[in-house]
Amino acid sequence: MKRFLLAAGLILSATLAAAGDTSVTYSVDQDYDDVTFGLESAITDRGLVIDSVSHVGEMLERTKEDVGSDVTIFERAEVYSFCSAAISRKVMEADPMNLQFCPYGIFVMQLPGKAGKTTIGYRIMPEGVMKEVEMMLDEIVKEAIGE
Repeated sequence: MKRFLLAAGLILSATLAAAGDTSVTYSVDQDYDDVTFGLESAITDRGLVIDSVSHVGEMLERTKEDVGSDVTIFERAEVYSFCSAAISRKVMEADPMNLQFCPYGIFVMQLPGKAGKTTIGYRIMPEGVMKEVEMMLDEIVKEAIGE
């Protein structure tokens, strides 16, 4: 029921890829923790295993003075890495060089001063068989945000 209410109350905007763009993002009026919980559930509900969660926002904040900066880039930012044996086998049988895209990643971020506004997205995959991976990533992201 909570998920339905969240989905019903969303103000959702998708930034679709235009020429030169490298990612697809969705910005939602949802709490960061709700989006990451939805993402973890959407990944594991497919029988996929999260290989790692890179805490990019924490690392950048922790090291900003060490590199001579005082800029806070993210309030929070993480990248979830995972793989699908079935899809990975298919795309790598088609072209072993598709190894370079595995594991697949979905990022979640919140910018400073944007509490309650969370962005989630993934890299655009190249044309051909890798579009199947992109479709899987899009389905996972949409499920995570209740779309």
